[in-house]
Amino acid sequence: MVYGDKKNNKANVLIVDDLEVNRVVLEEIISNMGCSPFLAESGETALNMVKKISFQLILTDISMPGMDGYELCRRLKKNDKTMNIPVVFISAFDNPKDIIDGFLLGGEDYITKPFISEIVQARVGVQLRLYEAKQELIELNRKLQVSVDEQLEQMEQEKKNILYALANISYQVCGYTKEHTDRLSKNCRILAQGMQLSPMFEDKISDAYVDTIELAAPLCDIGNIAVPGNILKRKRELTEEENALLKNHTNIGAEFLRALYANNDYNDFVSVSIDIIRHHHENWDGSGYPDALKKEQIPLAAQIVSIMEEYCTLTDNKDISGEKAFQIMKSNSGIKFNPDIFNICHKILRQLC
Repeated sequence: MVYGDKKNNKANVLIVDDLEVNRVVLEEIISNMGCSPFLAESGETALNMVKKISFQLILTDISMPGMDGYELCRRLKKNDKTMNIPVVFISAFDNPKDIIDGFLLGGEDYITKPFISEIVQARVGVQLRLYEAKQELIELNRKLQVSVDEQLEQMEQEKKNILYALANISYQVCGYTKEHTDRLSKNCRILAQGMQLSPMFEDKISDAYVDTIELAAPLCDIGNIAVPGNILKRKRELTEEENALLKNHTNIGAEFLRALYANNDYNDFVSVSIDIIRHHHENWDGSGYPDALKKEQIPLAAQIVSIMEEYCTLTDNKDISGEKAFQIMKSNSGIKFNPDIFNICHKILRQLC
């Protein structure tokens, strides 16, 4: 039987022994099996060879000058690239302790000298078949994982599509356009990127965070889907009961997202989205809702969206320029808005859309 890889139909077997006579005998036995034998006279030489050649099995003597077989095995098993190569120890001794020590280091089998060809072939054959089966299993698991990941990614995208569809409906009910949500998303990204350049926030905002807040920002008022339209389009002062219904949109939106992802581990998108939805109406001085959080208690993403949401709402009116909007908002710096973020936002005003 030939034990081979897909490239040349021959398994590469490395024989490590400081005695040439042992290497020659094992080389002949391995060759007769249809495998490709490679010879190394020391553990150091073997380590250099495994860097250049892909081996399906390593036969190593235990007692060698310099690096012995145990140390060679230990180093192979610590290396991610070689840890799965089966190692079979060869020795003139059959002391049970030596055998156990070899197994504890990760060795797969043990062959004693003098070599009996049939025994060597049988044990080498078993290890090569096990190695091949293991590699096939690893590849199968890899393909399965790819398939699972693709399905999960599709499900994730479908959930996001549902969220964005509902968010668009909620904005339409409030009288906002798609242009408003697109500007909110882009401006949150621009502000987050500007904050990356500040020593105050550079360790809190990664490139991945910037991408995430851009995706999550448009969901901030998704809870409005459950608020009566006449309240959202209020043209009069709301009653206390109506105002309570309006404020409750932060809780409704956050709970909706939690329910949608109830059977999944929260990823960054979900966590940031929930922070934004629930807390973008919190105020820096603690006077906001729903939890009256203040200052750094307010999630950073919610602080960013709070500023940009008001900016975008003001500048939806074509008669209000970006600079004028900031002059209107300035009185709320330190009250409604984080003053440090507000200042950064003002500095990058020309970049906002």
